[in-house]
Amino acid sequence: MRSKLARFAENTERNNLIEPGKPIFATIQGDWSNYFGNDHPIILELGCGHGEYTTGLAALYPNKNFVGVDVKGARIWKGSRDAEVNQLTNAAFLRIRILQLENSFANQEASGIWITFPDPRPKAKDEKRRLTSPRFLDMYRKILKPDSWVHLKTDNQALFEYTLEVLEERTDISDLVFTDNLYNSGLYEPEQQIETTFEQKFAQRGIPIKYLRFRFC
Repeated sequence: MRSKLARFAENTERNNLIEPGKPIFATIQGDWSNYFGNDHPIILELGCGHGEYTTGLAALYPNKNFVGVDVKGARIWKGSRDAEVNQLTNAAFLRIRILQLENSFANQEASGIWITFPDPRPKAKDEKRRLTSPRFLDMYRKILKPDSWVHLKTDNQALFEYTLEVLEERTDISDLVFTDNLYNSGLYEPEQQIETTFEQKFAQRGIPIKYLRFRFC
């Protein structure tokens, strides 16, 4: 098992990992198409952890580009490595806090967002830190192209219900679909079937996986 310091050192050498300290970090906003070398849609996974969903989507959709976003360098090291090993040139990783998204993506530069098993932040005082809270949704709307999908997968019933309440209170949401039992729904399509380490653990314990998606209008 590589130490965190060893992983951090390897991250500095990886072309598919963008982080503070690398020259590209300061210039990537609005330049993602040039970075990937094409004008394919750019889909984000927020709080990507080890990057299983980012690399899974990249393998499933070679004509789209995927960026896994997480602040934990020792975690995204794995996704970056897996993308290199599997020659997924349409997968990249960005090491930032989610609140800094607007510093790395221009308005309407992204074409979709996946939020996979985020920290539910159950304490009331931490509501603003939930990735589906109003301040984050406002940010997503700015960086997304019109008609882009936002997806949420979670095991947490409270976060799922909170998100639905937030979405119902907004006037800029369309095409909302949701299920509190993804595996037994008609929404369990190939891209929903990619599993993270967290999802595998929850599924093995018999915890239903919740899923929703929507677009801004």
